[in-house]
Amino acid sequence: MIIDTHLHPTNLVDEAWRHTGTPFTGERLLKMMDGPYMINGKPRRIDMGFIQPPPGNTGYRDGNRMGREGIRDYMSYIAELCQKYPDRFIGNFTFNPRWGPENGAAELEFHVKEYGFKMLKLHANMHGYRPDRALDWLRPAMRKCAELGVVVLIHTGDGPYTIPTMFYPIIREFPMVNFIIGHFGIQTGGNYSFEAFWMAMDTPNVVCETGWCFQARIVEFARELPKHKLVFGTDSPPNEPGMWLRELEVLCAPPPHGMNLDEDTLEDYMGNNIARMCGIKTTPPPRTQEEALARLKDTYAMVEPAPAA
Repeated sequence: MIIDTHLHPTNLVDEAWRHTGTPFTGERLLKMMDGPYMINGKPRRIDMGFIQPPPGNTGYRDGNRMGREGIRDYMSYIAELCQKYPDRFIGNFTFNPRWGPENGAAELEFHVKEYGFKMLKLHANMHGYRPDRALDWLRPAMRKCAELGVVVLIHTGDGPYTIPTMFYPIIREFPMVNFIIGHFGIQTGGNYSFEAFWMAMDTPNVVCETGWCFQARIVEFARELPKHKLVFGTDSPPNEPGMWLRELEVLCAPPPHGMNLDEDTLEDYMGNNIARMCGIKTTPPPRTQEEALARLKDTYAMVEPAPAA
């Protein structure tokens, strides 16, 4: 099973990225996920994805409702999609402590229990706080993550507030919570991939998301990291997922571009690792063309695939 840990559907114009001014809806996202994408000669789709609002749509603006009502407003489309397509979408709750840390923790619990959310997103740059100094803002949500078994995805890769090691204090305070270093420490402001790598090597509850990382570095890091320490994510939109799948597929090639990786470990990277972290059933890679073609039409929760546009 291929699972994307990092997707941003929206029914509103993304206020940060814009994306040509046309909302990238859940249906557009499903069409993109359906591909098919060729992996080791077999057609594959992105079977499931963790979805969250675009971070630019999760801050205060004129006209917002306040407190828990405001949080529920910016999460409403994600909750709607998780109910509409439960076989394809899993909720990722965006935690903005500026709406009130306790309010956010309460809404996280609501979304987990009401809609089955399994992940929480931190974006300290977009929300304007220094994570190593704003621990009291983060603790209420982290306690809920520990209580409910929620995985935490951290936006990293640019200053001033999302350099990976700035999250070490909260990561070490909550060793029972699993943290994902989003886009391997690479984004608009720098390349902190070696920080992310060493955090994953040295810290049991840290794994790295592969999207945005350079292909040559993925090969280098995958040789050293324990096999459960890499998860697939695209940050789409704006990214096109096929290029990041290819970045992992090439690991099955001979050195120096690859490392002769076996297909079962590739499947772990592409989906089974995050599935195990979140209590989702794992699947082996398809062994034949016929099996791969059949999986393109799987409807795990008896929900039909999105219609072609």
